[in-house]
Amino acid sequence: MSLLRPDPRRTRPAYPVLLLVAAVLAGCGTDEPVAGPVWDGPSAVATGDQPATPTAPAGSPSGSPAPSVTPSATPDAAALRRVFPVRAGNVAYHPTHSGYPGTDIFADCGEPVVAVTDGTVLEVSRVDRFRKKGPLGPYNGGLSVSLLGDDGVRYYGSHLSVVSPGVEAGVRVRSGQQLGEVGRTGNANNVCHLHFGLSPKCTGHDDWWIRRGVVWPAKYLDSWRGKGNRSPVAAVTAWEREHGCPRAPRGSSGAG
Repeated sequence: MSLLRPDPRRTRPAYPVLLLVAAVLAGCGTDEPVAGPVWDGPSAVATGDQPATPTAPAGSPSGSPAPSVTPSATPDAAALRRVFPVRAGNVAYHPTHSGYPGTDIFADCGEPVVAVTDGTVLEVSRVDRFRKKGPLGPYNGGLSVSLLGDDGVRYYGSHLSVVSPGVEAGVRVRSGQQLGEVGRTGNANNVCHLHFGLSPKCTGHDDWWIRRGVVWPAKYLDSWRGKGNRSPVAAVTAWEREHGCPRAPRGSSGAG
């Protein structure tokens, strides 16, 4: 497992290594689901590689404007701007994750979680339905938001402490616009972090095992954190071409 990538520019120390390793090894949970998730229903959506040296996360200034429900023209996917999903200097994350491709981004609770790119909100969970006794899988993320970027990639963040007002399924958002705040809801094991996943959009509301992540995000996070614009489109498209939208594998980890 690779070492954490703390941002050295903040004087406040990053999370203790043992705490982070313990949380990652826990994998945010490992139980198989027995019921589907409850989401706000999505409305019509717009559709449309070199890592840089890590620096401070990119993002919009504070006081982001409220989301607009008026769809804008779909831009050239290659020209879309992408930013690091947590707007904070004191962050750390592993290049790997327990059980499946995803990343836990460790930051203080309350730090802003932002839209990686321009797109349309797909799914929103504002209620923490996670219970250790189940049902597990769909509810493990606690409060969460998934965004369908104009590049066709679904960007998912979970364990939020709050979802921003006005962020609802079908709403258009811009790159860097705040979606919520880092938290520890769901099966976050009482550690403040954002679970982050990249995946294709699949039909239906029972594809939590895809939404949690199917492509390793670390090299894209490295690029965006260094103000690069590395695109996950090719990797996500290739995965979907090979796998389609499969049903949940038996014995699959229920993390995220």
